[in-house]
Amino acid sequence: MGFAHNNVLHNNHFRKDWQRRVRTWFDQPGRKLRRRNARKAKATTLGVRPLTLLRPAVRAQTVRYNRKVREGRGFTLTELKEAGIGRKEARSFGIVVDHRRTNLSEEGKKVNVERLKAYKAKLIVFPRKAGKPKKGDSTGDDLTATTTRQNLTVADVYTPEAPRKITQEERDFKAYRTLRDARSNARYDGVRKIRAAKKEEEEANKKK
Repeated sequence: MGFAHNNVLHNNHFRKDWQRRVRTWFDQPGRKLRRRNARKAKATTLGVRPLTLLRPAVRAQTVRYNRKVREGRGFTLTELKEAGIGRKEARSFGIVVDHRRTNLSEEGKKVNVERLKAYKAKLIVFPRKAGKPKKGDSTGDDLTATTTRQNLTVADVYTPEAPRKITQEERDFKAYRTLRDARSNARYDGVRKIRAAKKEEEEANKKK
């Protein structure tokens, strides 16, 4: 290690007691087994209930990832209303409710309403007292039907289009020009309306 010119002298600390501060992870296999056993114990206590809660199908954020469909936090109050399920009732059925989320498209709302309806059609609500079923409880053959503990999966709503030739109309279509014109029309719409109204008023005054 050489020294030259008027620089600061090195003061390297090479004699640290690093062996004393090493983070070990020898309990990883034991913890893994413990977590697995805890999941099994929880599953047995749930009885015939689904292992996971029902969540909505939502688009991932940003332009980069919004082609992907994933599970969201909870269903909106609008989706629950259209499916005919109350917000308090939904929580008792294992449906997650998110009062802050809003629907930005009719297509997304429709997908989740159908998801709720499909879940409700498959749902079996066992009465607390076998001889006294309450309103909304399942009765008859539904109680002896086979049950599954797997929840509804999130299906991708996108259907890929078969390859085809580009038409002449599509070749002639100028996407960028169309977007700029639409933007310009939206921007100057108010000004143009005011201008047209003023012109009509002036013409009406001339006739008088």
